[in-house]
Amino acid sequence: MKRNATAVWQGDIKTGAGHLTTQSTTLNKTQYSFNSRFADGVGTNPEELLAAAHAGCFTMKLDLDLTQAGYQVESLETQSVITLDNGKITLSELTLQAKIPGIAEDEFQKIAKGAEETCPVSNAFSFEIKLNATLVS
Repeated sequence: MKRNATAVWQGDIKTGAGHLTTQSTTLNKTQYSFNSRFADGVGTNPEELLAAAHAGCFTMKLDLDLTQAGYQVESLETQSVITLDNGKITLSELTLQAKIPGIAEDEFQKIAKGAEETCPVSNAFSFEIKLNATLVS
C-alpha cells in the first residue's frame, strides 16, 4: 500500500504560504503557513498532521488488538500531542479514554501498551512516545 500527499509553498518562510492536498482529497489545498505552525494562524501544520496520524493509527491498532483478545469495545478516544522543541519533534503524548466492558485494568494496560508499541505510526517515530491510558465506565 502506498499513500501520497503534495505540499505547495510560495514565498519566504515568514510571509509565504502553502497548501497541502492528500491523495483522498480529505485535505484539498488546505492552507498552512508560518503562522499556522508557530502562532495562531488559520490552517494546519505538520505537527498537527502527525498528531492526527498517531492518534488514528494507535486507536485502530488498539481496537484490533482488543477485538482479537475477545473484548467488545464500546468506545476509544485518543488525543496525541506532538511537541516541537527547538526545531525538533521530541514527543508524542497519547491520552486515551476507553470504555471496554469486562476488561481488567492490568489487561487493558497491557493491551494498550502493546498497541502503542506496534502501531505503524509509532514505529515510524524516532522520538519519545508516552501513553496515558484510562479505563472509564
